[in-house]
Amino acid sequence: MHNSQEAAMVIVGAGHVGGRTAQHLREAGWTGEIVLIGAEPALPYERPPLSKGVLTGAQTLAQTAILTPEACDAARITHWTGTVSAIHPMARQVSLSDGRSLAYRALLLATGGHARALSIPGADHPAVQALRTQTDAVALAPRLRPGAHVVLVGGGFIGLEVAASALAMGCRVTLLEGAPRLMGRAVPASVAERVLALHRRHGVDVRLGVVPRAFEAQGDGLTVHLTAGEPLQADAVVVGIGIEPATELARAAGLRTDRGIVVDRRLATSAAGVYAAGDVAEFPSPLSGLPIRQETWHNAETQARVAALNMLGGDETHASTAWFWSDQFDWQLQVSGEPALGVTTVQRPLADADAELNLYLDADGRIVGVSGCGPTSAVAKELKLARTLVERGVRSNAQTLADPAVKLKSLLSA
Repeated sequence: MHNSQEAAMVIVGAGHVGGRTAQHLREAGWTGEIVLIGAEPALPYERPPLSKGVLTGAQTLAQTAILTPEACDAARITHWTGTVSAIHPMARQVSLSDGRSLAYRALLLATGGHARALSIPGADHPAVQALRTQTDAVALAPRLRPGAHVVLVGGGFIGLEVAASALAMGCRVTLLEGAPRLMGRAVPASVAERVLALHRRHGVDVRLGVVPRAFEAQGDGLTVHLTAGEPLQADAVVVGIGIEPATELARAAGLRTDRGIVVDRRLATSAAGVYAAGDVAEFPSPLSGLPIRQETWHNAETQARVAALNMLGGDETHASTAWFWSDQFDWQLQVSGEPALGVTTVQRPLADADAELNLYLDADGRIVGVSGCGPTSAVAKELKLARTLVERGVRSNAQTLADPAVKLKSLLSA
């Protein structure tokens, strides 16, 4: 596998970050070997479509690809399906699960995370599944038949997006969330309220403060026993209760880990020549310097470039502002920056009464976060402008931001 004089660039984890990093290494001029190691047989792909277009048939798996086999060949990227059993930072080597070892010049850990499972009776039934991989989406799609009853466990983005997709396929949908509100701490309570109303309007039976306590096989389907209320009969159950970052390899190799693999602003770990990026990396927030971890498309996209350049000996810092979005029905929800850093929240009126836009100011009047939701056509433009204000660190005041007569665009040129 490895016969060149120069050690390879090795990437462990062939997801979004892994695939993009391999591409960036080539684009930045690396001519040596690139080895991309992934536990899934698929080449790197984007995850957001799995809960949306892939389930409804609007998108094929091929359309989610980051690297096609042809592109992989053209860029001379060796894609190996398997796992790494150990990392040896002192020797700059990794041990592969088939017994071989591989020397690296620089190593990227892009191991992502594992979907959290429920630890209740019957949780191992085949009709109970997570939605994290292409394999999961392929298993779930045929269960979303018209008239089927789909039960979703977890009122986060996966649960809500699958609810919208299942409804579009003609399913009956019940969503269970143990907390008193949807989307945990990811969005402000006012946004969560609007999204709850949206789902109920569309016919999703949302139950807050309720979780399953057991699943019982019933023909092809399941009986879902709840902590409150009558049992439900379900044809499919999707569990979306978050992921556990895959830090096992890093921990075993003695790398510093906390809520993820700890990295600095260059995405370097505590071991020389070893980097981490994407869902698994805990990095200093560009806004506050506090350690954060992010499971977003944007984070994968931006960190891949930084990781590649630094693996090649560069000195790039990850300075990109956090941003994520979620499409549900004809609505979009977005959060950018870090609303939690705000001391003042300004609700800006929008023309559409259903839409909401919040801007968050720190003590110096700097716009440090934005959140909003509403019909995509009504919010997309304003959310994009607001996000740019956060990225540029624009300062303003509550009065100005709350005044619809003051265009957000005017603040960019101020």
